[in-house]
Amino acid sequence: MEKVKSPRIITEIPGPKTREFLKELGLPVEYARIYPMPVEAEGIWMKDLDGNIFIDFISGRCVVNVGHRHPKVVQAIKEQADRIIHGTGLLRAKLTKRLAEVTPGDFPKNVVFPLSGSGTNDAGIKLARWSSRRPYIIAFTGAYHGVTYGALSVSSYLPRMVKGYGPNLPGIYHMPYPYCYRCPFRLEHPDCDLQCLRYMEDYAFKSYLPPEEVAAVLFEPIEGDAGWIVPPDDWLPTLKRICDDHGILLIAEEVQTGFGRTGKWFAVEHWDTVPDIILLGKAIASGVPLAACVGRADLFEREGERFGYGHTFSSSPLSCAAALATIDVIEEEKLVENSAKVGGYLKKRLEEMKEEHRVIGDVRGKGLLLGAEIVKDKESKKPGREEAREICQRAVQKGLYIIHMGAYGTATLRIAPPLIITQEQVDIALNILEEAISETER
Repeated sequence: MEKVKSPRIITEIPGPKTREFLKELGLPVEYARIYPMPVEAEGIWMKDLDGNIFIDFISGRCVVNVGHRHPKVVQAIKEQADRIIHGTGLLRAKLTKRLAEVTPGDFPKNVVFPLSGSGTNDAGIKLARWSSRRPYIIAFTGAYHGVTYGALSVSSYLPRMVKGYGPNLPGIYHMPYPYCYRCPFRLEHPDCDLQCLRYMEDYAFKSYLPPEEVAAVLFEPIEGDAGWIVPPDDWLPTLKRICDDHGILLIAEEVQTGFGRTGKWFAVEHWDTVPDIILLGKAIASGVPLAACVGRADLFEREGERFGYGHTFSSSPLSCAAALATIDVIEEEKLVENSAKVGGYLKKRLEEMKEEHRVIGDVRGKGLLLGAEIVKDKESKKPGREEAREICQRAVQKGLYIIHMGAYGTATLRIAPPLIITQEQVDIALNILEEAISETER
């Protein structure tokens, strides 16, 4: 792909070649009005069938943290393909060691390798139940954990995720997540005294959910598809204390927040909290299918038995090679530091835009994981889903690929560019975004 310094739009979106392609597939043209269909990508850039070039402002949904087709990752995959494509062993051991080094906690760890975020959520549930011999799992409202039955059961992102598929996995209980902009208890932090957690401890544990039978609490440090919802600073330490008091395992689901995305290697580090199990995926191998369930080593052993997990394509040599190269790139190019620095600049600009635009109700996030919640107006906070869709569509027409998400009928612009993005490139992207917002408001 040719080197570019700014987006290049040479046809309407979608262009004639893309329209013809969609027609052949029987897909509606509207599909590509918001979602470009790239045939090439490099760094922060994507190119479609018609030669239009876009900034990827969502990193392929938090997958290409080191950028599309990073040369060192591509080279590692090519070299591995020349040696062996299928079979576990050496690279699995190397990756296990590296993940134990970069994840929080200085205790011995073990790792199993599913293929996806959904799979690693399933693995975390299985490991927690197997090691604790307890049946129940606590998850949180608004969460998106995946689409396999286990991951689907701990999710509560949208009703359509579970509609028609029940019954789901039994023994799952959902507690309110701290969505301070739209508190379910209509309280304000810190005067609320973390009512969202008090509900679990003071009501659930004292009425219908015996804490001594809860295997684990599974949570997102920053709730993802719900709208990049960041909990207050005392929430996670308090959750950890509750778990410790009752012998409950703490599972951090960092499929989207991991590998430098939030300005730390992992989001839990913002609150100095070490989970018992951490679930990884998406950016782990820069687009090659891989996920990991990393846990305390003692959890994988029980009365002379060993936790059984594995499948045919677990820890494929190609995916392990890509993951090892990805970790090296993040370290060598100081991408965690860049995420914190450039993310701080990006957030400041978004907050300035919030003051100028009536449809931006809230700005939140950490590092290069940021969201701008779109509303009809700031007074009512009524969700602006139609406005968010129009903003995204107008942005794509100008060369910026951005989408919106949100639980509870809300709409938040999903801003998560590759960690290699520069301040100058951020300015280009945000200028386009602000144009799209202004046009939508008019």
